[in-house]
Amino acid sequence: MSTAGKVIKCKAAIAWELKKPLSIEEIEVAPPKAHEVRIKILATGICRSDDHVITGAFPMPLPMVLGHEAAGVVESVGEGVTCVKPGDKVIPLFVPQCGKCRTCQSSRGNLCSSNDLSSSSGLMPDGTSRFTCKGKSLHHFIGTSTFTEYTVVHENAVVKIDPAAPVEKICLIGCGFSTGYGAAMQTAKVEPGSICAVFGLGGVGLSVVMGCKAAGASRIIGVDINKDKFPKAKEMGATECINPLDFKKPINEVLFDLTEGGVDYSFEVIGRTETMMAALAACHENMGTSVIVGVPPAACKITYDPMMLFTGRTWKGCIFGGWKSKDSVPKLVSDFMRKKFILDPLITHTLPFDKINEGLDLLRSGKSVRTVLTF
Repeated sequence: MSTAGKVIKCKAAIAWELKKPLSIEEIEVAPPKAHEVRIKILATGICRSDDHVITGAFPMPLPMVLGHEAAGVVESVGEGVTCVKPGDKVIPLFVPQCGKCRTCQSSRGNLCSSNDLSSSSGLMPDGTSRFTCKGKSLHHFIGTSTFTEYTVVHENAVVKIDPAAPVEKICLIGCGFSTGYGAAMQTAKVEPGSICAVFGLGGVGLSVVMGCKAAGASRIIGVDINKDKFPKAKEMGATECINPLDFKKPINEVLFDLTEGGVDYSFEVIGRTETMMAALAACHENMGTSVIVGVPPAACKITYDPMMLFTGRTWKGCIFGGWKSKDSVPKLVSDFMRKKFILDPLITHTLPFDKINEGLDLLRSGKSVRTVLTF
């Protein structure tokens, strides 16, 4: 029996309050309005950004249905939707692409003005929610909300992909892999023969390593205080790994010495202001470029010596790897299907959806790279 136009009752993981486990509840998901799409989620990854909301480091209105890295199938569409149809395999896009705003029409950026990262409203573009639980309205997370069996997104925030693509793998293209890989390939534009340093060797950091390798970097230095991550980093392309705790002097000075004057490209993939500064300082003073990839903690500020930039370093930010989402995500999925890159090593755990809190614990303890939840 068709569910189109009807309210769907399904399971979702809800963040009711900060620093508490997510609660799996039955929610009601309203039908899509005009220019909206309702998606049956088939697989979703657990990203550090989701946990940042739970800890309060990434302030968002609660209660909320988190999740933003997923793949699924279109269940139904609202009036006026032409980009996808019921039955299409899709990836929700936390960085949408409207095609009309100044950013979308420029070749220099990718953060569409219709995103909900900037405002953090936790609502659909019309200012309302499609989720309710126990009579209470729930907030959406950055226009996607994938920790649920069904979600509703705006048509700007969904794209059709190869129907043969395995959802439990390509869901990572919805955030983690694309963010890291693109930071090297798109934002930094790493050049062949260059020297790179990657601060933080989680799922996104390892994807940066993969991007640096694909770009032809001659040295890729992984930096992390958890040495257990080093074998995986080397498997993915790191030429060497160092632990800042093994040295008595600042890690930027260590890298300066190791590279005879600083790296060509550094990437901060942790989200700590201290390591953002260290990554910038580790760059060659005149030719180096440092890219901030990790989500910055709320209310933190950076104070730095402007001479670090005056002498020629470049400091850049990176959202979703610099990719224009609707244009690039299907191509990245096609590249995966053609074995241009692999995702399997990034996925250390696959769990049923109802074990989502176990997956979050694995992330916090550093025991997982990426946990994928299946429905």
